[in-house]
Amino acid sequence: MQHNILAAAASGVAGFIVGQGGCPDDVFHRAGVEEKALGRPDLALDLGAYVAMMEVAAGATGNDNFGLLFGRQFQPERLGLIGRIALSAPTLGAALDHLARLFPFHQQATETRFVRDGGLLRLEYRILDGRIVERRQDAELTMGMFANVVRAGLGPSWMPEEVHFEHPRPEGWRQHESLFEAPAHFGQRTNALVLRDRDLDRRMPGGDMARLTALCGTLVDIAGDTGAPALLDRVKAEVRARLPEGYPYVEDIADTLGIARWTLQRRLTEEGLSFSDLVEQVRRELAAVYIRQRHVPIADIGALLGYSEVSAFSRAFRRWFGVSPLGMRGR
Repeated sequence: MQHNILAAAASGVAGFIVGQGGCPDDVFHRAGVEEKALGRPDLALDLGAYVAMMEVAAGATGNDNFGLLFGRQFQPERLGLIGRIALSAPTLGAALDHLARLFPFHQQATETRFVRDGGLLRLEYRILDGRIVERRQDAELTMGMFANVVRAGLGPSWMPEEVHFEHPRPEGWRQHESLFEAPAHFGQRTNALVLRDRDLDRRMPGGDMARLTALCGTLVDIAGDTGAPALLDRVKAEVRARLPEGYPYVEDIADTLGIARWTLQRRLTEEGLSFSDLVEQVRRELAAVYIRQRHVPIADIGALLGYSEVSAFSRAFRRWFGVSPLGMRGR
């Protein structure tokens, strides 16, 4: 099943690729994105192709922080309907609430939440489509886009308390902390901006309730639905989120999904899988991505995949790929 994202999310990407020394036509071709579609903000793009485009652009430009920089300069008004919705909300709190609730219409198979965490608030984001494994660039650009929504209400100097990313720490991670002027944490359950519980009543400069109502209706009409992922994808997403904390428990996954453990196990059996098979599949997919990041120590990759001992990870890696982690890196 294809999941979509409105093309407004890629506004200006061709020019940004050129500015970073790349060739947009080559990037679009390799990712399977039609350039003419990018000029129509309300047209739907395949979400997998969009995410791949950002990963390809990072490699083609030689800028490993491509998504981070693209998101930092991406202003809400360029984000199409969802950006205009946030800007039309009466207060900052309403803007972030609408952004979280309606973002899955802008980008299907996505979980966004605006939640309280003690005296802090978290604006969380992650992709639930289990087929999209390599998605670091998208996560970083989305955190930048979200931060700019807050800045629209609080001014350009606002910075979060922390920023969280689900992927391993990249080689150029200091630039993340520099651009957000906040501690950056990697290998987290979800991507998130952490902000203080204050200023939510601050008026948005362009607040307009009538416009907000109309824009919300238009977004829902155009998108149709949020592209709710299949159960298998939801399970993979929850397994992926929990792996850095150790081997996930099927009971915890079932509770999160709101179903009984035996129902989950039965549904997996119908797909020809056991829970351990699915965990193995997620680990293997992530290992294939993480091993290419040569700056990440082998032991850290094992820990991110839920292994308490590097020897256990190495044995599993050899079983999957027929070569040790060090051997794979030596190729």
